[in-house]
Amino acid sequence: MKNNKILVGILGVALSMTACKKDLDISNTNQPTPESAQNEAGVISLAQGSIYRNGFYDLKYSDGVYGRFWAGATGFQEMMGDIIGAEAANAFMNQIGCPNKVTLDNGTVVLNPSAINTQYALLRNINNNQQQGSNATYYEWAYMYNMITAANSILKIAESTTFTGAGAATKKATVQAWAYWWKGYAYARIGSIYYAGLIQNAGTTDASTNGNYVTKEAIITESNANFDKCAAALAAATSATDYSAVLAQLLPSFVQKGKGGVLTTAMWQRNINTMKARNILVNTPKSAMTATQWQSILTLVNNGITATDYIFTGRTDPNGDFLGTTIADKIQSQGNATNTYKLSERWVQEFRAGDKRKDNNVRTLPNVGIFNTDRGNAFNTRFSLTNGGSGLPGVIVYANLVAGANEISLCGTYEENELMKAEALIQTNQIDLGVKSIDNVRAYQGAGLAALPAGMTQAAAYEELRSERRIALAFKGLSFYDARRWEIIAPDKSRTGCNVISAAGVLNTNATIVYGFLDYWDVPDNELAYNPPAAGSAAVKNPKQ
Repeated sequence: MKNNKILVGILGVALSMTACKKDLDISNTNQPTPESAQNEAGVISLAQGSIYRNGFYDLKYSDGVYGRFWAGATGFQEMMGDIIGAEAANAFMNQIGCPNKVTLDNGTVVLNPSAINTQYALLRNINNNQQQGSNATYYEWAYMYNMITAANSILKIAESTTFTGAGAATKKATVQAWAYWWKGYAYARIGSIYYAGLIQNAGTTDASTNGNYVTKEAIITESNANFDKCAAALAAATSATDYSAVLAQLLPSFVQKGKGGVLTTAMWQRNINTMKARNILVNTPKSAMTATQWQSILTLVNNGITATDYIFTGRTDPNGDFLGTTIADKIQSQGNATNTYKLSERWVQEFRAGDKRKDNNVRTLPNVGIFNTDRGNAFNTRFSLTNGGSGLPGVIVYANLVAGANEISLCGTYEENELMKAEALIQTNQIDLGVKSIDNVRAYQGAGLAALPAGMTQAAAYEELRSERRIALAFKGLSFYDARRWEIIAPDKSRTGCNVISAAGVLNTNATIVYGFLDYWDVPDNELAYNPPAAGSAAVKNPKQ
């Protein structure tokens, strides 16, 4: 990878941090300097700021897809997972989530209105370097490789930094664990959306080139390898006092509340296990999962994130350090249905009768939202999210625009871990135990639903699992992975029994949707234009046409 080409986001832009330095402690995210490497305070400051700003905040190119990584790159996936929709044309986002075909209750067929007609064709048409920020496939790649390069710089500088005191080894190990964790996270996201990737060990000051593209499977293996290195570093952090002191500085103070906080090494290890279980689950079609894989998932989630563990979170703050107060929540479509993102009718129909999560978060619009028919065929809606919730005690709130009030889970969660456990149990014929895990998640989020009955069939239990994953894990960047592994997104597949609002404002309750979405994206041409594949590289284009 040529660091002076694709990695031209935050790494190549001088940032003025005076307004938010006391919150997100960054001296300079771009150029690790001899001064920053001379003492532990400098390397800790760099380690905190470079991960959050490089991995989640901004890029050189944009097409108005603001909301940074979470509402931008992740928003694309939530659209393809049919949790939200959009008619805005920035980065062709309205077409990314537009199905190939919708068949209404009366048999009327509504085709994708795009001149290109299919998402496959769209993604190939816009995936060229000249599109710059209009290339939707560019965003996640650039954000995550920015993060990897920042983590590599942290590891390099930590080796030459003198840490002080009797706990010096623990302090160094904690910084290393931090870098390896985020490398594991970034590779997981790359390997879960792109057909191929690069294993990059260069930092921001290293001008080396790496054109050795490897398969998506090799990228997931690299993700797990970095999670294992994180675990080894945590095991080397033997002074609990020094470990906690360093992690408290690595985590911005404004995220150390709610579910965010200074994780113990045991909590962090459980977070690792949840992420490794995710790597297996979301990158294997359900029909292809083996008994060995289900058992591997069970082994990991049985020591995964618990209901009382701290996790890695993002949170808005008044300075908009890496999640702006007015843009970070766009993925959650709070307020009016005419905001950037609209709630999908298919998401709202997943709620079971009496679910307090719907009562607390979903409001019916005074008028049905009908949007530009030339921009899509499935994002009309009767609903939007209630900003801040409706005030039901103990019930999850999906969106809140008040600075500091909205908490985003950046990585794994208890809900995800418990639902992976539920799925593995159901698929290994331990159905009653799996159903209890679904009930656990509903209780944790305050759904107020009666416990599911014992003795359910595997099919009935799995349908509850499918629905619950879509509700409990909405807006977390997982919905497209699920749609892909459930095999409903291919051009020869479909989803039936769908709620769809027609262009005339008529509610259809038994519509059929053919999504026709590409399962893994080609490597962005923004990379390939400057860093072509070396001899022997893996294919960089998905062969599906």
